[in-house]
Formats: sequence, structure tokens, C-alpha cells
Amino acid sequence: MQRYFIRLSYDGTNYHGWQSQNNAITIQSEVEKAMSTLLAKQIEVTGAGRTDTGVHAREFYAHFDVDNSFDNDELHDLIYRLNAILPSDIAVSGILPVSKNAHARFSAISRTYKYYISRNKDPFAKDYSWCVYGNLNIKAMNNAAKILFESSTCVTDFTSFSKLHSNTDNNNCKIFKAGWKEENLPAGKAGNMLVFTITADRFLRNMVRAIAGTLLDIGRGKITTDDFRKIIESKNRCDAGYSVPAKGLFLDKIEYPNDLFLN
Repeated sequence: MQRYFIRLSYDGTNYHGWQSQNNAITIQSEVEKAMSTLLAKQIEVTGAGRTDTGVHAREFYAHFDVDNSFDNDELHDLIYRLNAILPSDIAVSGILPVSKNAHARFSAISRTYKYYISRNKDPFAKDYSWCVYGNLNIKAMNNAAKILFESSTCVTDFTSFSKLHSNTDNNNCKIFKAGWKEENLPAGKAGNMLVFTITADRFLRNMVRAIAGTLLDIGRGKITTDDFRKIIESKNRCDAGYSVPAKGLFLDKIEYPNDLFLN
């Protein structure tokens, strides 16, 4: 038995997230259908996480097992044929042999998400960002974001930003960095995009969107940095801000230990 990681990217606009569901089109179901067709047997893939409806991924991993191993030419051919039959909004960029204990979800060291906010009406950004008008105090937003990972507070429990009634053992996460930065789109106006980047060992359901929405309340002057700290400490989702729309959220990168990969 040989285990492989699939590296893929997708536009989540037309999908009900990653995870297979009854009577819903998902990324996982499309990948499994394509793999099963090409390998002429039922293939199940396990994803690195569960992105919600409408969320995109620049880099996502899933693993699957097969009885026989593939050589490099066979892997290259499999990638080519997968991309030929997968929908145009899902793309496979690699199939990588890994150790038998490697797990797409549990072996990950870190995950990085980016949330995109357009500051002006932009036809090139409408499907992949949320348009926010008006002034924002970006410095205050970044100062508050530091609370998420500052060593002096040792913040680990992020219940305040978790989807209610989610099925998890705990709400502890280790956030390594978080912050806002102004960027440009190639076809857009200068400084038209505000990007929130956050990296952690794991994320709770809806966590990034809830954090981004609460930090925007700081940028608008609705709450203070001290309020943000109290929201985290309260461990109450009702105290935090709204969840920003899914279309602006991208899973940007997943990191694994190098020794998981066999070549």
C-alpha cells in the first residue's frame, strides 16, 4: 500500500466547500469522482481541512492510498489526465509519494489564510474579495492583531471566533502571525486591496472570517484594542464581530515536515 498527497487549488465559488455532502457539489466529491474514473476503482481522498462554501484555495492537500506505486512518468501522466477531466475551477499541480503515516490534515505544521478586501469597486476583484468603503484605521487593526500571537498573553483558546456547536475536542490554536497589508491587483488600482494574512497550527470553523470581521470593527472605531482583548478572554462567540463573506477568503499555504515526502 502506497500513500500519496495530491496538491491542488480551486475556486470555491460554485462549491459547497471541500467536504462531501449529500445532494451538494463539493471539491472532495469532484476529486474522488475523477480519481476513481482514471484508476478504475473507488478512491477516497482525505483533505487537509474543511473549507466552507465559497472559500477558495491556492494550495490544498489531500491524501489517498493505492495498492501499487507509480513511477515519475506515471504520476506526470495521472496529473495531466486528472486536469483534463476535472472542472476548470479545480487544478492539480502535484501528486507526491509520502510515508505511510503521513496525513493531509493531522501532519500539517501550519496553515496560512488570506482575506482580501477591495477598497474600491473593482470588476476584477468582485468574486474574490469583499468591497469595504470608508476609512479604516489599519494601524489600530494591526496593533489589535498582535494580541492573537503575542507571547506575553499566551492566547490559545479562540472560542470567541469559533462557529457555535462545532464538533471539536477543544478550541485551542497557536497563531504564529497575523496582520493587514495594502496590496495592488495587477489589473486594479494602486493600493486598492487590503489583505489580512494569518498563520496558525490549526483553525476553527469560521475562525478567520470572524477575526477579520472583529478587526474591521476596530478599523471603523466601533471597538478598541482593549475591547478586542476582552472579546478573546470572554470565550463567547456572541461578543465578537460578524463573519466577513466567504468569497474573500483563500487558503494560501499548508506546511508539512520535509521528511514526510519520499522524494
